[in-house]
Amino acid sequence: MQIHIQQIGPGMVQQIQTVCIECKGQGERINPKDRCESCSGAKVIREKKSIEVHVEKGMKDGQKILFHGEGDQEPELEPGDVIIVLDQKDHSVFQRRGHDLIMKMKIQLSEALCGFKKMIKTLDDRVLIITSKSGEVVKHGDLKCVPNEGMPIYKAPLEKGTLIIQFLVTFPEKHWLSQDKLPQLEALLPPRQKVRITDDMDQVELKEFSPNEQNWRQHREAYEEDDDGPRAGVQCQTA
Repeated sequence: MQIHIQQIGPGMVQQIQTVCIECKGQGERINPKDRCESCSGAKVIREKKSIEVHVEKGMKDGQKILFHGEGDQEPELEPGDVIIVLDQKDHSVFQRRGHDLIMKMKIQLSEALCGFKKMIKTLDDRVLIITSKSGEVVKHGDLKCVPNEGMPIYKAPLEKGTLIIQFLVTFPEKHWLSQDKLPQLEALLPPRQKVRITDDMDQVELKEFSPNEQNWRQHREAYEEDDDGPRAGVQCQTA
């Protein structure tokens, strides 16, 4: 350290302590004629080094890969480490959950009722053929799985998790079938429930609903607020 004493007035001095410029607080200095030309006596130099990172099968998001002693080095100090933290990118088809892979698959109503064959391209560029047999009805939101087609298990690459498939049934558009053919279709489907209508019942018409309509939003906000402030909306029950 360097101590500077400066007189600032009669009988008054100021003492300032600063880090030595020559040794930079190290307590020693190297004679200029003996200094290294590369570091100019700083004892360290800056250099670039390439490190090859090997990501093993089954590694997870946030998992760390440690390179011991590859960090910054300083005289009389143990070198630091370089730590690589894996950041797993999102995939357009598959979602990872532990060792399992989850995907959504759209199927037509005819496929849901009559069976289908579908292709799935895996992450390792293989093609899987999945089959739903005739008569096995697949409902909207149903979950099926393919064992041993999920993510490889870390340190056990020959073992894999499960591929889970959620099926989304696509229904036909309006008026896709002519009116004269609807009775033929109804004859093939399970019978619909008959309703006995009496004179004291009111018959109403169903219309398309959009929750984004301004009138609906204003009505909902007014309904959810009372004198004590906003509250949660009413939760409907289904039979």
